[in-house]
Amino acid sequence: MIIGLTGGIGSGKSTVARAFEALGAAWVDADDVAREIVLPKEPALLAIQSRFGDQVMHQDGTLNRAALREIVFNDPEQRQWLESITHPKIRERLVQHLERFKAQGAPYVLLVSPLLFETGQDALVNRTVVVDVPQALQLSRTLQRDGVSESQVRAILAAQLSREQRLAKADDVIDNSGDHASMKEQVARLDERYRQQLSY
Repeated sequence: MIIGLTGGIGSGKSTVARAFEALGAAWVDADDVAREIVLPKEPALLAIQSRFGDQVMHQDGTLNRAALREIVFNDPEQRQWLESITHPKIRERLVQHLERFKAQGAPYVLLVSPLLFETGQDALVNRTVVVDVPQALQLSRTLQRDGVSESQVRAILAAQLSREQRLAKADDVIDNSGDHASMKEQVARLDERYRQQLSY
């Protein structure tokens, strides 16, 4: 069984995924895969460099993600182009990781993705879990964690589904606005339910 785990920026998806992992689930993170596909010599990075030039590159030949983000979040056309290059490659690599976990016999696998619904990755999963927090908390957590400007965080929020849209698509919801213990309790309940479903 593949469970799609999603939530807006700053909702705590990775923390929730690690709580599932502690109970024996395997997980793959679309953000990690997004970084994999733009490593030096990867076709996606070569395409990005040829379109935007050295302004989006570090001296060592790696992608300057901050510089690229600055360009694409202010220009919908450039963002569309970037997504048309990266999203198919991310999906292809995710499928490879999921197949590998399946072969290793994990009880169930989490596909952790901030854009699960927006990119159609939910077609790869059997169930979806939304990690939900109020928008004000998303904003403060992201500002604290990433050291980016508030306008940049708001641009990222605007590019993602609204909280209401995401909740409407969820099979299961984890409220992550409380403390760590409350989140772990919700994860344990879902883990139990998923294992029961697998044993039918």
